[in-house]
Amino acid sequence: MSDAAVVDNARLRQHTATVLTIAAVAVCYYVTGRLGLLQQLVRGQVTPLWPPTGIAVAALLLFGVRVWPGIAIGALAVNIFLGPSALPVLAIAVGNTLAPLCSYLMLRRVGFHNDLDRLRDATALVFLGALGGMLISSTVGTATLVLSGAIRSGDFWPTWSVWWTGDAMGVMVVTPFLLVVRRFRWPRGAGLPRWAEAAALVGCAATVAVVTTDTQASLLFLVFPVLIWAAFRFERAGASCCALGVSLIAILAAGRSTGPFAHRGLLTNMITLQAFNGAVSLTALLLAAVVTERNRTYQEIKRLCRQLSEKVARQDT
Repeated sequence: MSDAAVVDNARLRQHTATVLTIAAVAVCYYVTGRLGLLQQLVRGQVTPLWPPTGIAVAALLLFGVRVWPGIAIGALAVNIFLGPSALPVLAIAVGNTLAPLCSYLMLRRVGFHNDLDRLRDATALVFLGALGGMLISSTVGTATLVLSGAIRSGDFWPTWSVWWTGDAMGVMVVTPFLLVVRRFRWPRGAGLPRWAEAAALVGCAATVAVVTTDTQASLLFLVFPVLIWAAFRFERAGASCCALGVSLIAILAAGRSTGPFAHRGLLTNMITLQAFNGAVSLTALLLAAVVTERNRTYQEIKRLCRQLSEKVARQDT
């Protein structure tokens, strides 16, 4: 086979892989978008948790800018049946595509590591990737609904708060879960006590989250000891999984207006939910990053000490 044919085959395989990746991103965006709409609060299309944004940011971080058409196709497919008409749907899809792209560019600008193994990575993901980048989609989407007459101008801020909360939550809880879990490997030699501790952590996290979001007493802070436990004992994988579970339970409670979210307005509930889930994600990710950095430093010190002792032993002989 000639060199030209080899190059052509390599290019064909590369293009095929790119197309398949774009298609997979579009499908995942659409499917998770339909699931997210089950919890809609405004006009059947604004929800306090929008998982597609987390998938979009994770896909961009893992595969690069080349997958942006998959995000655009998925966003268009989700919104096309929701209306209000073709032009507003297109504008909303553009906003939903630009937001994760801007988040990705900002994260790459500050040298973000996909492994989330540094304190600065966790901080950047929360403040730049989630809270900052998602201002674009929420503002474009809400303004489009107002301009098209789908909602009243007086409903701009409540709708905007739900939109921003949903998009930001998608990045805060879904993106780190996808980035960390893809590399997770259960430690070799983990015995029954380790499995028992993991099961106890899952049960405790679920119980505490359900109890604190089912009572009107202000007990949401009780989830933080569980997050600390997850971060110290299971590092990034445990912290991201617990943060995802706790956030999902809180979002469901806010959608039902139960527990600490009862008898309050939509805007107040979204502010409370955003503050709580932001604190949950920030606490879990920051602690996990600190523990990971500490363990990595400890292992490096052990390696250097071992090398030093070997050199001393060789000199003595």
